[in-house]
Amino acid sequence: MSLSIWDIMAPAFFECLILVGIHSYLGIHVIKRKVIFVDLALAQVAALGTTVGFLFGIIPGTVGAYWFSLSFAILGAAIFSLSRLRNEKIPQEAVIGLVYAIAAALVILVIDKAPHGAEHIKELLTGSILWVKWETIAYAAIVYTGIGLFHFIFRKKFLLISNNPEKAYQEGISVRFWDFLFYVSFGLVITHSVGTAGVLLVFVFLVVPAITSILITDILWKQLIIGWSMGLVVSVLGLYISYIADLPSGPTVVAFYGIMLLIVALTLYVIRAENRRKSLVNITIGLILTVFIFFIIRLLGTAFSNDPGHEHETSGVHSDSHLTADDNNDDTNLNDISAIHLDKITDQDSLEMYFRHTKDQFQQLDIARRMVALNTKKGSGFLLELLRNAEYIYLREEVISEIEKMSHDRFGYDPEKTNRENTLVFKKIEQWIENNF
Repeated sequence: MSLSIWDIMAPAFFECLILVGIHSYLGIHVIKRKVIFVDLALAQVAALGTTVGFLFGIIPGTVGAYWFSLSFAILGAAIFSLSRLRNEKIPQEAVIGLVYAIAAALVILVIDKAPHGAEHIKELLTGSILWVKWETIAYAAIVYTGIGLFHFIFRKKFLLISNNPEKAYQEGISVRFWDFLFYVSFGLVITHSVGTAGVLLVFVFLVVPAITSILITDILWKQLIIGWSMGLVVSVLGLYISYIADLPSGPTVVAFYGIMLLIVALTLYVIRAENRRKSLVNITIGLILTVFIFFIIRLLGTAFSNDPGHEHETSGVHSDSHLTADDNNDDTNLNDISAIHLDKITDQDSLEMYFRHTKDQFQQLDIARRMVALNTKKGSGFLLELLRNAEYIYLREEVISEIEKMSHDRFGYDPEKTNRENTLVFKKIEQWIENNF
């Protein structure tokens, strides 16, 4: 059965709505507290927890990975609450930036010891929101609703600390204690969000709606409505564009958020300007300069790409692109084939040899994609074989995504289930390959 755009994108859309709901509110607190990068830092700390778990063989997206991530997020909450002082000589933002940098460095160091570390880092940054399950969405909705109620009950304290911390101190409120509760609740949200949406999308969901709403009004309920409305529009358009243009969903929504913020900022600049004609002229000049800079960058890129020295440096990558199964039996070459090399191979026997001999499953995916371009039926068979053998959940998601692009059908496949549980799905895919190629 062929899937519609709604069938494919509906889970991601509702996950985005849930993210917008809680993050737009928390983002207002973050902006007013002037700790803009606390989300990014806490997300990075939570990601560090997932990475440490991954080093021990705990697959991202599992219960074990969640508790690793949450534990590190609570540790980050404690650090941020302790770093806030009434008479601070060093801005808290500096501490937050330092925590982010250290956490990011530790992620790289830890993941360097784990297999396929680069793929894991990519997963942490971009997430896999397109593959989010309805159960995950429901669970996130329950957790976020609980946190929302918690903030509603104690809203006076949280809002006072965010808007006027000095008054909170004067009234005898334990600012550090309530800061800790704020960051713990924040960490709970981040732990859930990063697992599905990735660090980048979570940061943008937090900051952009809040910035937009605060630019427009100072009234809290209006700020929330503006943030939620913006999130709804961006989620719909961003996911739709990612679908029709075959782009990663998370990064597409992030980019579209940036475009929307720029449009809002320029519109407000014109509306509030004393001389609107002058403001329009300034915007026009800015656009012309942007186009000019882009043109210069493109010229430089073209000039350097045609430089003889550059061709000499990259010639080694292409020099063995003529190799076939008969004249290449070197295991080192088999396990070191590049994407550029694959694009040059037109011999199907060579591709099959590479696919059978390499131990890198992510490399096998690249080979299967190349085979699809040369022989769709054979390439589809490679994808199915890899789907059965894939060790990592996010690799299975990549493989089923390739199959979906060709078939417009997910066949009911669940990347988190075992091969035995997906047996019927494999049979459906086999039947589809036989019937269509």
